[in-house]
Amino acid sequence: MRHSALLRSGTGLERPGAVRDVAQHEIPTAPAADEDRGNAARLDHFVVRNGVRCAGAHLIIDIYDGERLDEIEHIEHTLRRCIDAAGATLLHIHLHHFQPNGVSGVAVLAESHISIHTWPEAGYAALDVFMCGEAVPEACVPILREAFSAKRVAVSELLRGQGV
Repeated sequence: MRHSALLRSGTGLERPGAVRDVAQHEIPTAPAADEDRGNAARLDHFVVRNGVRCAGAHLIIDIYDGERLDEIEHIEHTLRRCIDAAGATLLHIHLHHFQPNGVSGVAVLAESHISIHTWPEAGYAALDVFMCGEAVPEACVPILREAFSAKRVAVSELLRGQGV
């Protein structure tokens, strides 16, 4: 596919059966369009972080000198552990194993998502952890550090949707 070439050029053909696609829960229905959008009791899942009202916290996580970054089953298990620790709700996981190596994928959450892209040959992984509502995205950091035996982890936080 064209998008896989954009993510990881020169990877060659896909390995048969490499895609893992696991549905977990039904997707909740959106509120009716005629509901009172000004109702203070409406659950918009916005949060207050560091005194700022926002849609949620988006962590940009870089894993350096990591291990097991080419093991799709280990990555799936690690994402599930992160979701549990953060108190998030898994809707769907989709992971793809590239040839000769590397994994890209996403865990779609009711609270947003966790995405991962790995470069095992460099010991590097890039993750986005974006969550709103009651979920605690920073709970993922120690799990990722341990699961990939990372020698260094860099985390940046963006507060999304400020002023909405």
